[in-house]
Amino acid sequence: MNTFVNTDKSLKRQPFKFFLLIFVLSVPLWLIGGQPLPLPINLPVSAFIFTCPLIAASILVYGENKLDGLKQLLKRILDYRKIKPKIWYLPILFLMPAIMLLSYLAMRLIERPLPEPQIPFLEIPLFFALFFIPAVCEEAGWMGYAFEPIQNKVGASRAGILIGFVWGMWHFIGWYFQTHNTLTWTAGQFISTVALRIIIVWLYNNTGKSVFAAVLFHDMMNVSEFLFPNYGSHYDPVITGVITAIVTVFVTFLWGPKTLARFRYARSGV
Repeated sequence: MNTFVNTDKSLKRQPFKFFLLIFVLSVPLWLIGGQPLPLPINLPVSAFIFTCPLIAASILVYGENKLDGLKQLLKRILDYRKIKPKIWYLPILFLMPAIMLLSYLAMRLIERPLPEPQIPFLEIPLFFALFFIPAVCEEAGWMGYAFEPIQNKVGASRAGILIGFVWGMWHFIGWYFQTHNTLTWTAGQFISTVALRIIIVWLYNNTGKSVFAAVLFHDMMNVSEFLFPNYGSHYDPVITGVITAIVTVFVTFLWGPKTLARFRYARSGV
């Protein structure tokens, strides 16, 4: 049975101060970062806000527990030994590619103009390495610092929704104002973002509260999205958001909204 018990460390944490600090740290990058990065993907300079969750979490844990707290925060980034049983690597690594494949098939079904899928297998390790550091910086903050005290108060799924909402609002300026996507595109991406945060919570709670599991899934989110055929002109986050939301409802039903870690059909005594 999975239970979530308050600890002294989680009680000391201040998630809402963390959220505020992230936005404050991001302001300079939003102000100067509207120009696109010299990459074959549509990302502005302000994408470097990915550093802010780690910086904010580091500032707060140092204030709360000095160097010991900072060491513990950084140690959690590579807590891969917690991921047991190893079968959880399957959804961690392949659920997001499956969602994107379903998005592509759905778009073909409704006769959207799409290029033939050409997966650049040689580029996958490059994208994986490129997005790994942003995933580390973000998840060290979202799951490594902010999540536990919120889950202790409101439960897993509500905590996922709350952090997903903040996560989506934090990306809004980049999505809408700096990469010039439509409001519909932005709304779809927002829905997808909230749903994906609930999935991250599900993976985290079922892998011994492994931040590394969240990092890997976050990495695969970005890799999968940017490998979508002609991402900038064909990717439709509304379709992806609907599919991701359906997956989230399915996961929540099977594992329960309170913990997202009590499988409904588990054998008794397991």
